[in-house]
Amino acid sequence: QDYYGKVLQKSEDLKTNACITSARPLPKVVRDALERVHEEVVARYYGCGLVIPECLASCRILDLGSGSGRDCYLLSQLVGEQGHVTGIDMTEGQAEVAKKHIAYHMDKFGYHKPNVEFLQGYMEKLSDAGLADESYDIVISNCVINLAPDKRAVLREAYRVLKPGGEMYFSDVYASQRLSETIRKHRVLWGECLAGALYWRDLYSIAEEVGFSPPCLVTASPITIGDKELEGIIGDCRFVSATFRLFKVPGSSRTGPGQVIYNGGIVGHERELVFDANFTFKEGEMVDVDAEMAAILRSSRFAEEFLIRGGGASAATPQGCC
Repeated sequence: QDYYGKVLQKSEDLKTNACITSARPLPKVVRDALERVHEEVVARYYGCGLVIPECLASCRILDLGSGSGRDCYLLSQLVGEQGHVTGIDMTEGQAEVAKKHIAYHMDKFGYHKPNVEFLQGYMEKLSDAGLADESYDIVISNCVINLAPDKRAVLREAYRVLKPGGEMYFSDVYASQRLSETIRKHRVLWGECLAGALYWRDLYSIAEEVGFSPPCLVTASPITIGDKELEGIIGDCRFVSATFRLFKVPGSSRTGPGQVIYNGGIVGHERELVFDANFTFKEGEMVDVDAEMAAILRSSRFAEEFLIRGGGASAATPQGCC
C-alpha cells in the first residue's frame, strides 16, 4: 500500500521493467478505447501486460487489483452499456483516483448510467467485499497476484465468483525457480513485482488444485532488471511476464477431443482468433483440438462463436506448456 500509494507517483518511478512490458500489438478497437481513458488514470497505471480477452459484449468482469482503473475503463467500453465491470484494490489512494473519474468516462462513452464500480478490499477475501458465488463471466488481473502473499486464496476466490464456463484471464510475473527468503523479504523487489513472483510450475499445480482447467499460455516476454544492485540480489534467477487463461469447466462439458471451426466475426478478431500459444483459429478452417480445449470452447462464452464436433481428433494430443 505504501509503495503504490506513496512511493510511486507515476509509472516512470518504477525501477525495473516488470510492470511496463506489453505483450503484443493492440487491436485497433483497444487502441481507440485506450485513447478515451483519462490521462491521470493512465499515468498512475502499473500493469505488466494487456488483459483484454476477446468476445466481451455484455459480459460481467471483475478486475483484481484494479489500481487507478485503466483496464476497467478500457473494458467498460468493450462490454458496452449492458455489461458491467467491477474493480477491487487494496490501496485507498489508487481506488480514489479510479472513482474520481467515473462521471468523466461515462460522459465520454455516452452511457446514461455507470457500468463500472470500484471497491477497496483484498482479492484473497472477495466475500468481505460482498462479491457473490458465480457472479462474473470473466476475472482479470494485471501484474497484481504476485503482490498477494497467498496466491492459492486468490485463485480459489476467483474460481468461486466465476460462473460455470467462466474465465480467469490474467497477466503476471513468474520466476524460473522458487525464490530465496532474502529475495522474498526485499522491500523494493516486492514492490517491483519480482519478490512475490510464483515459480511458474507452481501456477499449474495451484490451478489444478483449485479446480481450473490447465493454464493456457497466451504470451510471455522476458523481464530485464537494469539495476546493478537488484541484479546482484537476484543472482541467476530469471523472470518473465506472462499472460495465462484459466477456465472453470463444468464436468458435463468433458466429452473427449473434437474438431472445431471458428465462425469468425468476433470484434477485432474477425478473420483469426489467436486463442493461446498453441491454438490459432482461422475463420472457416477446421482444427483438431484435444479434450481440454474442446471442453473449454463448449462450456464458455466462445460456444456461440464455433461449430464444435466431437470425436475424430485422435491425432490431437494434450497441449502442455510452451
